[in-house]
Amino acid sequence: MAGAVRVRFAPSPTGFLHLGGLRTALYNYLFAKKHRGRFVLRVEDTDQSRLVPGAAEGIEDALEWAGIPPDESPRRGGPAGPYQQSQRLDLYTEAIESLLQKGAAYRCFCTLRRLELLKKEALRRQEVPRYDNRCRHLSANQVAEKLSQGTDYVVRFRLEENSEPFHDLVYGWSKHDVAAVEGDPVILKSDGFPTYHLANVVDDHLMQISHVLRGVEWLVSTAKHILLYRAFGWDPPCFGHFPLLLNKDMSKLSKRQGDIYVEQFARDGYLPEALLDLITSCGSGFAENRMGRTLAELVEEFDEGKLERHSALLDLQKLPELNRFHLSQKIRDEHSRQQLVTELQASVEQAYGSQLVDRGVLEKTYMEQVLLLRQGHLKRLKDLVSPKYAFLWIRPSVPQEQLQAVSAQAGEIGRQVLRLLEHQAPTLPSLEELNQGLKQLHAQIGGTPYSSMMKVLRLALSGQQEGPSVAEILVSLGPREASARIQRALCR
Repeated sequence: MAGAVRVRFAPSPTGFLHLGGLRTALYNYLFAKKHRGRFVLRVEDTDQSRLVPGAAEGIEDALEWAGIPPDESPRRGGPAGPYQQSQRLDLYTEAIESLLQKGAAYRCFCTLRRLELLKKEALRRQEVPRYDNRCRHLSANQVAEKLSQGTDYVVRFRLEENSEPFHDLVYGWSKHDVAAVEGDPVILKSDGFPTYHLANVVDDHLMQISHVLRGVEWLVSTAKHILLYRAFGWDPPCFGHFPLLLNKDMSKLSKRQGDIYVEQFARDGYLPEALLDLITSCGSGFAENRMGRTLAELVEEFDEGKLERHSALLDLQKLPELNRFHLSQKIRDEHSRQQLVTELQASVEQAYGSQLVDRGVLEKTYMEQVLLLRQGHLKRLKDLVSPKYAFLWIRPSVPQEQLQAVSAQAGEIGRQVLRLLEHQAPTLPSLEELNQGLKQLHAQIGGTPYSSMMKVLRLALSGQQEGPSVAEILVSLGPREASARIQRALCR
């Protein structure tokens, strides 16, 4: 890459960050880090009517949660700020004046009513609505007269014919003669705010953006943007457009889908690594299509030359399994495991605080043991505070009649298991050794099926009819707590 690589992610703060936006931000981040460049977050808040309070902060929060924080942003600052377009209006005013002086732009005084009539007439003729460029031909005297009368106006950009072709990093060579199919576009609205077309060109130039990487929906606008660059006398950046991210049924991702927002995935207990893995494994940009990559591996293996033109299908059903994989990796790593312990302690305290008889369950050693035993089984950390795993934190209450209904030998089973636990050290042996001991114990007792014996013990220890193996429950609880529960449930 010749020169410094600078890319930007430029969302509008109209709501939460969704998966399509996260993919665009991620690919910009990967491109920047791959080429030792800078990743810029710019908030495009010029459409004041659609702003959602707190959305800009929420978008940056989501990027930080995902592990792809910007190098420059409204929050972090940087040499090219401000990074919110609403704070850059003087720059756009200066740019507009430059275009007006060059004759590359003009003031348009057409009323909304006239524009609406133009649109209706075009639709009646079954044509694509477009502005007829009427005010392009106003004389300087006519413009001065309307300004003296205080007539409202917008500023339009004068489209030139024979747009130049450009090379897109994904779609190759493209040429779109925009002047043949569109009217002159508005670049400054009557409220003094610029439109997307002007603001993003001015900002990308002033922020020295080297590569504009964005969704394919902006591909048809690129010719218009290049005309703007040329009108200013600037060289345009390189362009690359990502194909659509679609649902598995080929429907387009919609902001109305409540389950595509990054914030919702975080609340539901999914790891950022799993989410990034999902949106890269369903797309392109890598030599091989595989799952399980870490962020460092995504940066290392990313190849913009491998980006494909066909739409990427998002299969959300893969997310739980991806999360299981990445959670298992975190449990295996000692440093990450300590972070999980801290998070789990807070979750248990919040869910069961007032019910905790033995607060020793909040100790680090116990938490680590639970995580290591459930490694490879858990799909989300928050599952450990679900009713299924409540027995890890609070003691169950199981009616003796329920236990007797499973096996008439429930009391004898309890007494024999207590003897087994009494002969153990302060910590129980391995799961394999404990399973072997339970099978030998069953042979001594006789008279009841092994499955019934396991069911009685699982009920006594956890209050659950399904779940982890009895051996795992015994190891999780430890001999002292396990003995106390069996004594209470089976040997009264």
